[in-house]
Formats: sequence, structure tokens, C-alpha cells
Amino acid sequence: MKAHTKETQNALNPKGAIDLLKEGNQRFVAKKMADRDLIAQVKQTTSGQYPFATILSCIDSRVSAELVFDQGVGDIFSARVAGNIVNEDILGSMEFACKLAGTKVIVVLGHTACGAVKGACDDAKLGNLTILLHKIKSAVKTVEEPKDSSLRNSKNLDFVNTVAENNVKLTIEDIRSLSPVLKEMEDNGEISIVGAMYDIADGKVHWM
Repeated sequence: MKAHTKETQNALNPKGAIDLLKEGNQRFVAKKMADRDLIAQVKQTTSGQYPFATILSCIDSRVSAELVFDQGVGDIFSARVAGNIVNEDILGSMEFACKLAGTKVIVVLGHTACGAVKGACDDAKLGNLTILLHKIKSAVKTVEEPKDSSLRNSKNLDFVNTVAENNVKLTIEDIRSLSPVLKEMEDNGEISIVGAMYDIADGKVHWM
């Protein structure tokens, strides 16, 4: 399997890009990963890169976008930060990836049992992590049930996972509201901005 070229990138629309990611995750789960010569792809991308997707995911060691979507060298831009939140640097990176480098889709990828979300649920405080977790607390507030405060913490995984899903949705809202560049591209049908959740128990990506 060869690395993407300008021609193959241009031939894709947002739906086609999402389909490639869905197919890749199906291969990953089925243990039928594509046969790639990664060093050959390194050489093929020496003079340029033409990724088709931009993935914003958590730094969690179990959620490598390249692996869970079965992609190779030069296929995706991968932005990673605890809790898959956005800031100016990440937004600028996404604008580069889509407007200048031609990717067709932005995927905000959350995951089950997210440690950053757990920290936000527990109101954890630790150096600069405190500032990061504060950005996730708005997602905690959006989950109304359970109302019992003793159940609204990291020990309740159903609660944690619901918060994680809402955090993905809020991150997408932030992308649209904080980046007029990306919002305009989405409105024009040049890109899609979508959310998904990765299940750390079975490797499946569930699309929103």
C-alpha cells in the first residue's frame, strides 16, 4: 500500500475520508491490518505529504490514531492532548492541516475510561494539569444524572464515559466557534468535523 499523493487526496471528499477511517478501524478490530512497507512510505513522502484526515485524540497510550485506524506514514495529521481538548495552538494546527495541507475531515476522538475526564470528575488539582482539567469541567456539568454527588466521580465509569462523550461534542462546538476558518470550510462542504469514541475494551471506534 502506497502513501497518499496529491491526486489521491484530491479525489477524496469528506465522506470518503471518513469511510477510509471506518474501514481502517474494522481491519484493526479484525486483526487484518493492511500490508504496508512503512520504510517505503517514508521514502514516498520525502518530497511532500498529503494526509486525508486530521485526528484530535487523547495522549492515552492505548489510543494511537495511526494504529486504531490502521493508517500508515503520511496518511493522517495526529494532534494529541490529554482529554482531547482544543486551544489556540491545536486550532492553528488544524487550520494548517485542512486549509493548507488539504485534509478532508477533522475527527475529535474521545475514549472510554479517560484519565483526564476522571480527573475533571474528581476535581483533581496538580500543577498545570489543573488548568487543562478545568476545560473539561464544562462537560461534567452537562451530565445531569446521577444527581447524587457520591456517584458523580471517577469510580462511576458510566458517568465518566458519558462525560467523555459530551466532552467530544463540546470540543467540536469549540472548533466551530473559535475557528472561523474551519467553520467556513465545513459550511462549504470542504471538510467535515465529526466526533467518535474509542472503546479501550475491544478496540472499536463508535461514531457520533
